[in-house]
Amino acid sequence: MSWDQIAGTLLWTAAGGVLLFVLMGIDAMFTKYKDMEEMKRGNTAVAVRFVLKLLAQGYIFSRSIVTSNDLGEALLVSIISFVILFILEWIVEAAFRKIADLRLDEGVKQGLVGHGLVAGSLHLVGALIIGACL
Repeated sequence: MSWDQIAGTLLWTAAGGVLLFVLMGIDAMFTKYKDMEEMKRGNTAVAVRFVLKLLAQGYIFSRSIVTSNDLGEALLVSIISFVILFILEWIVEAAFRKIADLRLDEGVKQGLVGHGLVAGSLHLVGALIIGACL
């Protein structure tokens, strides 16, 4: 591995880390509870959902890197994918509320781990679908 490859890897990793931090922050603005506060209180459901969201975003960024030779393009694709994932999550959660009166956000805040698994899985499955399209 050359110094250029090492420098490139560090740059892409740093950019991915910053983007991940920003996207998770944006997601937190739309969540009806505070992820960090709930995790500090020991809310396992929130922690499960958070970890699955993190995995989903990381997977999308990894697919963006694999399919792009340009860092700017990879970041843009990741941002667009985040928006698609956000919309997909909103639609599916609305369908769950309408069809089964299942309110995932409320259950997650209450610490219902099953709700956290389902909510987080929506992110992960959406990321797998989006990643296949990249």
